[in-house]
Order: sequence, then structure tokens, then C-alpha cells
Amino acid sequence: MTTDLDLVDGLVQLSFIVQSVVGRIAGRMELSVTQARMLAVLEDREIGMLELAGILELEKSSVTGLVDRAEQRGLVSRVPVPGNRRAVHVIVTPAGRSLAGEFRRAVRAEITAVTGSFSSGEQDRLSHSITALIYRYAASHAIPL
Repeated sequence: MTTDLDLVDGLVQLSFIVQSVVGRIAGRMELSVTQARMLAVLEDREIGMLELAGILELEKSSVTGLVDRAEQRGLVSRVPVPGNRRAVHVIVTPAGRSLAGEFRRAVRAEITAVTGSFSSGEQDRLSHSITALIYRYAASHAIPL
């Protein structure tokens, strides 16, 4: 017999499960969780360091080191911003895009295995609730999605 968790305890326990999956897969790919998050963010956009810091909720100095290490591995590169000699944008390289895709597919496979026993309706309701939660959080923290 299982006892339902309250909403907060359930979300916290779920976050532990997801973090475990993400951490394990990132480790297999020789990425930190933060590096994996950065690659996911950069997969579909070219942004400045300050915006990247805001999305990752890190200090700009931490993002500088993060980008430096990823750049050394050939996963990202810095490109000048036309008309602003001091500004740079960070872009994902083809190698970084490939690794991000591999990471996403591996995480998707593990999470799908966990949720695979849910009915289609249960999956849809859960997806709807999670999407609403993510968009509300992003809006209240000015995080672009």
C-alpha cells in the first residue's frame, strides 16, 4: 500500500529522482549537471553571458568559468556581437549540439521508462501540470523559455 505524499513532498521527492537521472547521465558523458543545463539552454539560442547567468541562476563569474571549460572541450564558443566590441555571445558548437542531443535522448529514455506505466490520460494530466508550473516559475523569475 502506498501513501500519497502532499504536493510539496511529492515535488521534492520527484526532483531527487530527476536530479539522480540527470546527474548519472551527465557523469557518463563527463559533464557536470550545470554544463548539461548550459548546453540545453544554448541548443536553440545565441545569448550573452549575463543572460546565460540569469537563466542558469548563477553569478556571472561562475558562468565565465563554466563557458571557459566548455570552450576548452569544444562544446561552445564565444562570438563577438556586431556593433559592441566588448560584448560576446555564447553559441553551442556542432560537438556541443551533438552531446546535448545525446544527453536529452538518454534522459528522455530513463524518464519515459519510469512514466511508461501511466495511462495516456495520466501522462497528459501530469505533462499539463508540470508545464503550467514551469511557465509560472519562469515568469515570476524572469527566465526566458
